[in-house]
Amino acid sequence: MPALVVVGAQWGDEGKGKIVHFLGEGADWVVRYQGGDNAGHTVVFDGQKYALHLIPSGILQPGVKNVIGDGVVVNPRAFVDEVKMLEKRRIKVRGRLFLSLAAHVILPYHIYLDTLREEGGRGIGTTKKGIGPCYEDKVARIGIRVADYLDADAFRNLVRQNLKVRAADLARVKSLKLIEEEVFDGYEARRRFLEGFAADTGLLLDAAKRKGAKLLLESAQGSMLDLDHGTYPFVTSSSPVAGGACVGSGIGPTTITAVNGVTKAYTTRVGLGPFPTEIEGHVAHYIREVGHEYGTTTGRPRRIGWLDVPQLKAAIRMNGLTSFTMTKLDTLSGVHPIKVCTAYKLGGRKILEFPISRRAQLEVEPVYEEFPGFSGDLKGIRKFDALPRGAREYVLAVQKLLAVPISIVSIGQDRDQTIVRDARRLWS
Repeated sequence: MPALVVVGAQWGDEGKGKIVHFLGEGADWVVRYQGGDNAGHTVVFDGQKYALHLIPSGILQPGVKNVIGDGVVVNPRAFVDEVKMLEKRRIKVRGRLFLSLAAHVILPYHIYLDTLREEGGRGIGTTKKGIGPCYEDKVARIGIRVADYLDADAFRNLVRQNLKVRAADLARVKSLKLIEEEVFDGYEARRRFLEGFAADTGLLLDAAKRKGAKLLLESAQGSMLDLDHGTYPFVTSSSPVAGGACVGSGIGPTTITAVNGVTKAYTTRVGLGPFPTEIEGHVAHYIREVGHEYGTTTGRPRRIGWLDVPQLKAAIRMNGLTSFTMTKLDTLSGVHPIKVCTAYKLGGRKILEFPISRRAQLEVEPVYEEFPGFSGDLKGIRKFDALPRGAREYVLAVQKLLAVPISIVSIGQDRDQTIVRDARRLWS
């Protein structure tokens, strides 16, 4: 029973949604294991664009079953809206999507708390979706899970208790009575809606595993936003790395057979925090516009930088990557030269590893190797050997620097604009 984890190898927005959709054709189950509707996966399928924030992108593959796992935080309003959006577009969801009873729910007061921090001088550039405050409640053991949300009496009592705990901060927004009314406005209809999807997803996945099903587990965000291993404190509130797949889905670590890391052919980041290879000016503007580098969830322009090998080697280590997918190779067409950071300088020393110290992360200077670049429209190419020579040499040079095979190369948003170089490396 193969189980493949697909992780973001950078700071998120690497194109995981498309790759999960592409690989989902060979899977029986697709599992989202962390994050919330702060994530944004854009998938082009049958000529139509789908912006998914919460539901696994495997939902676009007919016959594939999908799980929102224990480690995800779920805004019931966002869940209802996304399901209805898919159904309106004639995607079959019911009977194919299962919501963990153990997942925690995001409520309006979480969003208020998130916004207060972002706008009150303590922000780190979040999406203001309430993700952090919801995870804080989870860790503080006052969180409300889907199972609690479905129990009307228990839910009401828990909400009132939590509002009292958060009263000092929330008083800066509006009265607790008004916030409570907002929480319960339309609650009964949402409760009934969620009830049709809620399940003990750990048991479902265990049963599927015993029957030999192929599991595909997808992260949100990226490895460098991991709470423990990322550029702390400019990180998310959960574990996007491969280890988080076990915690957030309820399957054991011995289940995982392979881990694919998705990286762009360059690097982007949204929000605040260290970004050693960040560039500005004409080239950054060109990459941003050609690559449509604007956040799916927020619409914010993404920061642009060259590919960073020390950062990707950190992702290899923390995830145990067995293969890479390189996306957005087509965006670099027309860029001459292309630079790749192969090391850093810090205090007169050359270092090869991504540093842990927040000061060092901000102060390192990239050491670059230059490549000649390439030109032409790549979007219609389906074989690696048919790519321009400069594009092939760039991919192979990065693969050599990383010492991990680049098994997939993506050259456009559509699932068909994908070149599989080595399928054997993907699932085992």
